Amino acid sequence: MRFLADGDRVKVALVGVGYIGSCVAATLAEGPAEVVGVDTDETLVAELTAGLCRFKEPGLAETLAWGLSSGRLRVTTDFDAMTWADVLVVTVGTPITGDGELDESQLQAACQQIAPRLRRGQLVILKSTVPPGTVRGILVPILEQGGLKCGEDFGVAFSPERISEGKALAELRSLPIVVGGWCPDSVAATQAFWTRMLGVPVLPLESLEAAEIVKLADNWWIDLNIAMGNELARYCSVFGVDVLDVIAAANSIPKGAAMVNILMPSVGVGGSCLTKDPWMVWRSARERGIALRTIETARAANEEMPDYSVRLITDELTKLGKDPSTSRIAVLGLAYKNDTSDLRMTPTLPAVQALRVLGAEVRAHDPLADPDEVERMFGLRPYATLEEAAEGADCLAVLALHRPFERIDFARLRGLVNPSCLVFDGRAYYSRQTIQELHDLGFAYRGIGR
Repeated sequence: MRFLADGDRVKVALVGVGYIGSCVAATLAEGPAEVVGVDTDETLVAELTAGLCRFKEPGLAETLAWGLSSGRLRVTTDFDAMTWADVLVVTVGTPITGDGELDESQLQAACQQIAPRLRRGQLVILKSTVPPGTVRGILVPILEQGGLKCGEDFGVAFSPERISEGKALAELRSLPIVVGGWCPDSVAATQAFWTRMLGVPVLPLESLEAAEIVKLADNWWIDLNIAMGNELARYCSVFGVDVLDVIAAANSIPKGAAMVNILMPSVGVGGSCLTKDPWMVWRSARERGIALRTIETARAANEEMPDYSVRLITDELTKLGKDPSTSRIAVLGLAYKNDTSDLRMTPTLPAVQALRVLGAEVRAHDPLADPDEVERMFGLRPYATLEEAAEGADCLAVLALHRPFERIDFARLRGLVNPSCLVFDGRAYYSRQTIQELHDLGFAYRGIGR
């Protein structure tokens, strides 16, 4: 097949071995591929070579270690290693700048490194999230600076990464993969590559732009849906109704090809995708004279949730006869969602900042997050254990229910916290039985929309 070598073994170069790149590299090394990861970060490459994994993703450290020890995977800072490969998979970051604009510098730099090293017959698959038109209008011209012609000498496809943190490896092995290409040969080669490597369904699209939009549409929908869940929670609270009951009942009917699927409310939306990808769509549309109101509304609704959560906490403390400005609040879970160590754009940061502005003493504990990163971002050193954080607390604010927190022994904590301690449910979704048990132990309870 054009742009994909025949044979049982395919040589793959991952350009960028950060979180996504490491997950893809580890998964590909499990299958019929020999993999090299290339990155400019010398510290990261040295760590991986030594068998250390800085990313807290279930199964990733073990899978990487197996790939490295078996010889199926190696990592390097030498970009010349790309010439060895049949397929180049680009997984570098596309963060946003301080003013909210997309920073494509890493992606453009990667393509500039690839261009002089491209050889005829290679396939370049780009996975980094970008606005539609980026691959065709910006990246392919850079790749052609090496003298080869896209669609004739080498193939190019866009195949967005749609995995979620905490379930990345399982989703890489199961979720359908979207492919849009420069030409039919690029699409066919990429479809064959993913089918052979992962054995998952592949969804070929008619253009690069269609594939670029798919990832943006996914995160646009998720952000909008969470915003509805958050606003529904606020609405339900006015009537003393449990929003989880409403969501469960509302989600019980079919609509279109699936079911109504209102997502859960929480302390807020964070991470590197949902906070920037909708704005990427919004700006791309604005440049073409289209005003997308749902994005503005959803972003505003979700960005209000940390402050709303703090108001719930302070209102409940006041009802309990406690002064929020002199209360001790133990924040359990600082990451942007359950079961990840990722602190990027976490909504717990503005929540903690708002509590401290009020004068509350905030103690924090997150068993997954890096303590040094927590201290740098939050300006406080996290406690090593839940018990240390909870001692003398007037409120236990569960803002990320990591797996270790699913086994919290509230009966034991009762002897450590202050009387009438509030348990604030920011993302735990405790059952009615658990809530009753908390009341029986002498705790107060308040959740978002509950």
